Amino acid sequence: MSGAHDPREETRAANRRLLQRLAVIAVGMFGFGFLLVPFYEQICRVTGLRNIDRADTVTNTQVVTDRTIRLELDSNVRHLAWTFRSLEPFVDIHPGELRQVVYEVTNTTDRTITGQAIPSYGPLHAAPYFRKLECFCFAKQTLRPGETRKMPVVFVIDPKVPADLGTITLSYTFFEVEGGANDNQRAATPREPSTTTRSDS
Repeated sequence: MSGAHDPREETRAANRRLLQRLAVIAVGMFGFGFLLVPFYEQICRVTGLRNIDRADTVTNTQVVTDRTIRLELDSNVRHLAWTFRSLEPFVDIHPGELRQVVYEVTNTTDRTITGQAIPSYGPLHAAPYFRKLECFCFAKQTLRPGETRKMPVVFVIDPKVPADLGTITLSYTFFEVEGGANDNQRAATPREPSTTTRSDS
């Protein structure tokens, strides 16, 4: 009969519609991947995370001795079985003054783990004025089971920091990342003297 419906034809039509939807989704995801790049760039610019794997450029600056900024030091881990802390809860510093703070991290597991620390600042507009010359966040950190490591951050707060910034919070969050053979090799070799704690002077 001419009015009869062919179940196989209906199935083929349904499959064609499903394929079309999947194709649209695939194209959308592909385009979204491209959009993530400029979006990530904007997030990095706003949060101060651009070029976190390299030292900041610092020119000779004059120490502003008549002004003091309190730097609060925060530490966090996310989905990572490490203990992580700053050796000092806060420090008082002058803008333009070269200073160092030290963080301590311990791998509390029975396996070698590689982590990456991501910095953040509070308030957000403080980020451009915090200049790091040395930081453990510049590279992945691979720790053997039970290993404890002291890690310095050497920095200067730009003397041009706005007057309304009396307190700045420096926060680091450690995430577990994939470690390679080079990371494991570094973990098995003695640390260079530059990674040891230095006293402020």
